[in-house]
Amino acid sequence: MPKPMHRSRSFRRFKRVTATGRKVIHYRRAPASMPHCAICRAELNGISRRGGRSRRTNSRIFGGVLCSGCSAEIIKLGSRVEHGGMKLNDIGIKQRAYVLQLVAH
Repeated sequence: MPKPMHRSRSFRRFKRVTATGRKVIHYRRAPASMPHCAICRAELNGISRRGGRSRRTNSRIFGGVLCSGCSAEIIKLGSRVEHGGMKLNDIGIKQRAYVLQLVAH
């Protein structure tokens, strides 16, 4: 029976045959995936997979969550909602949560 830490799927399994002919399973942690935009699923640029939390995100609004194109669109929609040019119900469901978050600030 493997150790409890090796039962999760965050470890990759590699079947190996030793020099004596025994079949064993080696475990290696799976590499981290690239971060993606929460709306359009594009890979986020300028964010490292390694390092601490501050290195993984950038300091602008919605940094590390949305790509630059989607965050610009959210800022435009938020401005339109604040000034009455658009209603909140006219915005898509994926974008609505981020517009609400922007308007609340």
